[in-house]
Amino acid sequence: MNVNPRIIARLDVKGEFVVKGINLEGIRPVGKPDALAKKYYKQGVDEIIYMDAVASLYERNSLIKHIKEAAKHIFIPLTVGGGLRNLDDIKQVLNNGADKVSINTAAIKNPGIIKEASELIGSQSIIVSIEAKKQKNNSWEVYYNNGREKSGINVVDWIDEVQKLGAGEILITSVDHEGLQRGMDLKLLNTIKNKSKIPIIFSGGIGNINHIKEVIEDVDAIAIANCLHYDKLNISEIKDYFNIKSHLVN
Repeated sequence: MNVNPRIIARLDVKGEFVVKGINLEGIRPVGKPDALAKKYYKQGVDEIIYMDAVASLYERNSLIKHIKEAAKHIFIPLTVGGGLRNLDDIKQVLNNGADKVSINTAAIKNPGIIKEASELIGSQSIIVSIEAKKQKNNSWEVYYNNGREKSGINVVDWIDEVQKLGAGEILITSVDHEGLQRGMDLKLLNTIKNKSKIPIIFSGGIGNINHIKEVIEDVDAIAIANCLHYDKLNISEIKDYFNIKSHLVN
């Protein structure tokens, strides 16, 4: 078993609200970013990922104010994703309190940005987000624009490429399982777990503690959203169950 897997809270943000949907669609508000971030921090979450849910559509990221606020009170890694088009966008969010960035659309359109960013600020700060959707031939295709657009790229091939380009971590979300709370995509995980030499953050489909138990030995981190937002799971309870070390919060 992974000695100390990370438990990550994922906040998909649209405007002033954290939102959630099913299969990355039909989003509805579930709370305020600042309040939820503080709540999960106090519960002992290891990291927080902020995703601008509509940023890539409008080619901008609007999370700066939330990151600035979080950085005042929250002393764990903060990741920002969505609408980061170039190195200037990446530097802006890092200069305003983020510790890492997550890139998807920009990396697909210009894979060289992974190498440029990792060389400029260090691979430890570069996460490549992969939205994976199963195809009829039992393979998975990379999607982007919050699961709206096909890339034509095979997930396994993309994992191989992004780690060669210098990505420090990979965040993989199963579009098919996301938001359903019926369990994570075990077939996808079995396909990718031995393909990556860099840490994998797995996301999409957690509905109860048993769903975490099914994957926790094979991933470096799990990103959770719905179950936390609706208080079906509590960070401290998850960590106690799996005997995962927790940081101290005053």
